[in-house]
Amino acid sequence: MSGYSTRRRGGRVGHEGTSVQDDYPATVRVRGLVVPDLLLVLLREGRWNHPGEPAVARVMPWFHDPLDFLGSTEQMERESQSLDRLIQDDETAELFRCAREPTATGAVELPWLDVDRAFFVAVAQYAGDDTAIALDYRTSSADPRVVASDVWTSSAPYTWRTVAETFSEFVAELRLDRSDDEPAAA
Repeated sequence: MSGYSTRRRGGRVGHEGTSVQDDYPATVRVRGLVVPDLLLVLLREGRWNHPGEPAVARVMPWFHDPLDFLGSTEQMERESQSLDRLIQDDETAELFRCAREPTATGAVELPWLDVDRAFFVAVAQYAGDDTAIALDYRTSSADPRVVASDVWTSSAPYTWRTVAETFSEFVAELRLDRSDDEPAAA
């Protein structure tokens, strides 16, 4: 269910006044979830890239695996298909703290990831590291929370924790919201 749904005629204004082209899709979805306009702008402008290890360490000091920032909604869809495999059996779902709502105990909350309300935007660079950053739509459909896996600081083998309360906050913290010609803040 990747890619583009309807096309809009006429332009519209994107994040912070950027113009979304006339032929740009009105709605882009990954796993059925609407991709935030800001992420679409970053992808289109080639700014959704790994900002460097120091920036990642500043925002996620517990996270130690090298990451690949996924460069298209198609890659996000493809990589996020693994979420369905992680819940196929109870043992794997428990290990990776992934569930599908509703559960017998109620809503799926952190440190668990609701696989129907999330998709990956960055994944471990090396196969087998099994770590990722995801957009978590349980808090907002317009500007979702950003969560990342944590295999380093918890007594559980694997948990999900908040990186930023919103995607736009995450982008600002990584300084991906500036064009290359803007000077970095001190």
